[in-house]
Amino acid sequence: MIRYLICAVIIGCIGWISLLGCSGEEDASIEDERLEMPFEAEIPKDLHGCAIIEKPVDFADNALSTANAKFGFKLLTELYNKQPGTNIFISPLSVSIALTMTYNGAVGETQRAMAKTLKIEGMELQAVNQANAELREITKSTDPQIELAIANSIWLRDTFDETNPDFLDRNERFFGAEIASLDFDNPQTLDTINQWVNTNTQGKIKQILGEIKKHEVMFLINAIYFKGGWKGKFDPSKTQPGIFHLLNGSEKQLPMMSHICNYSVLWAEGFRAVGLPYGEGRVSMYIFLPEVSSNLDEFLEDLNAENWENWLSRFRNEPDLKLTMPRFRLEYQVLLNDTLKALGMEIAFIPGIANLSGIAPLLYIEKVIHKTFLEVNEEGTEAAAVTLVGPPPASGPELFAVNRPFFFTIHDNWTNTILFMGTVVEPM
Repeated sequence: MIRYLICAVIIGCIGWISLLGCSGEEDASIEDERLEMPFEAEIPKDLHGCAIIEKPVDFADNALSTANAKFGFKLLTELYNKQPGTNIFISPLSVSIALTMTYNGAVGETQRAMAKTLKIEGMELQAVNQANAELREITKSTDPQIELAIANSIWLRDTFDETNPDFLDRNERFFGAEIASLDFDNPQTLDTINQWVNTNTQGKIKQILGEIKKHEVMFLINAIYFKGGWKGKFDPSKTQPGIFHLLNGSEKQLPMMSHICNYSVLWAEGFRAVGLPYGEGRVSMYIFLPEVSSNLDEFLEDLNAENWENWLSRFRNEPDLKLTMPRFRLEYQVLLNDTLKALGMEIAFIPGIANLSGIAPLLYIEKVIHKTFLEVNEEGTEAAAVTLVGPPPASGPELFAVNRPFFFTIHDNWTNTILFMGTVVEPM
């Protein structure tokens, strides 16, 4: 009998949008003494005038962050090319984690194909696992204005006793995966798995599975939950109806938030960008807005890890920037099978050809599901990086109006990890 494995990838993102202010205290309960930094006048400040909290540990291997960025940009552009002119919202980190958990059981050509897709060629499995473990630990937030939680789980059919113990052990040790063996024929099991999803996304994603098929023997699930308050919150009384220009030339009226603040910006050929920090500034939302003379398609053609690093290094402080942007909400779900096949790991989906014998004999991936949620409002959101090129205005606040389709990321500045990214062509 040919069995198959479902790798269900889920992420819950709650972004509260608000662009101003800086507050927060460190969590004194953290045992690591390096986090015990008193707030004194000598504390260094970032571009936004907010206290910089030192990293609790050095992220030992930036190779994983670079790999995740390369994979994420490829994933997003492939999805956009399949459905151009649409809203897309993904967590490349979530997809990468779930696939890397599966990668721990890949062998031979399947392993090589998955490594190429995930951009981790040349990294030993132990190094990949250790870097993921460090990343999971360092992303734990001590900022009272930021909640960031990563959870993993593996669900096994109770009659399936061929799973390699080493595979389960590695996922438990390095990914903190919860492992459960359940009766997949019992209707209650579906509720149990979906409840895990609901709990680990704080109720923002209530269901990932609609049914469990007779031959399904295993599910690997990753959940990421983020909630961040802006350093500087938008004043709701200043939110007014405004015009957002759609790709087809039509206009849509939306509630547009507005605030004047000290932001980091980037002006470059073909686009401008702005960075919106959350809480104490560890996480930021970066918004990249193509110029009127350009468009989102042209911007995405230049979106890659090398340009991303270059853009981030060129952001600079812009005092008294007037930022206007829409308040919006996104829900997104996609079956990633065809996209991942196009990115090079088709072999992992082929029955009888896929080699996941490091998990158990005769397994292959049947489907990879990705589901996301995002809400951006006056209270908070993720930080956006903006590339600023050119001198500031001679007088009065410079206007940055997010009133047409744009690309954005939510970025962990400590580990240089992109938590979420997306395209917004029609805010809802």
